[in-house]
Amino acid sequence: MDRLETRELVYFAALAEELHFSRAAENLGIAQPVLSRAIARLERRMSVRLLNRTSRKVELTEAGRTFHDECRRLLRQLDVAVRRTRRSADMPGLVIAVRPGTGSGLLAQVLRRHTGPEPELAFTHDQTSAVRDGIADAALLCVGSDDLAGLQGVEVGQEKPVALLRRDHVLAGRAAVTVADLQGEPGYRSHCPEVGLDEIMDRVALGRLVTVVGSTAADRMPVGVAAVPVTDLPPTTLAFCWSPETTNPELLKLADSLAAGASPLRAGAA
Repeated sequence: MDRLETRELVYFAALAEELHFSRAAENLGIAQPVLSRAIARLERRMSVRLLNRTSRKVELTEAGRTFHDECRRLLRQLDVAVRRTRRSADMPGLVIAVRPGTGSGLLAQVLRRHTGPEPELAFTHDQTSAVRDGIADAALLCVGSDDLAGLQGVEVGQEKPVALLRRDHVLAGRAAVTVADLQGEPGYRSHCPEVGLDEIMDRVALGRLVTVVGSTAADRMPVGVAAVPVTDLPPTTLAFCWSPETTNPELLKLADSLAAGASPLRAGAA
């Protein structure tokens, strides 16, 4: 069989999403007969029935569902390849995905290991997608997350959990707290809001938020906020992660440096 064309994958993926020839053709900007002929030709070329068609509906066969998944994966990989290629031409250095409000602590230590041109920082709340989609070369991520599947990485340190509390809060003067202590407090959020660290600190300082973050957040703590260790939560192991498909020499050199580092990286060190 001749190699399939990208256009055929796009056509089938559009039809598989709509399960309606007219709507899929309209979305693609082509005439319905063109789409119908293309899908019929695709099935002949593959010698597989991808769709069950009746006068009332269109359904994917089991083979069609498998091919739909593969089409989406291949088209996404093609998009990533184009994005990485364009970025390598415009910005040949290293791009690291960074959560807004970070930039100190472990990340600063990672950057100090980099001997090439100063890396660019891509600020995003979804660092994993930024790496997978080719927007960034690497990111500092929590180990153990399902989102890291398929990525490579080097463990670089740990962050201990601390509770952020208003400075005059009744718990702020304690040497340590537990999750149970925090759960009864107004404004407690078990998961940190998806906003920048500066906004989180402002909310805490105003008494509108109590939450748990990594210990390196203390580097950015204003006067009106206290950080108290949380004793019954485990530390978070952090890793410098990248896609195994990367060919960026600056990234590979930095990864080798981190893996063979003479001294361990310590959370909270400046």
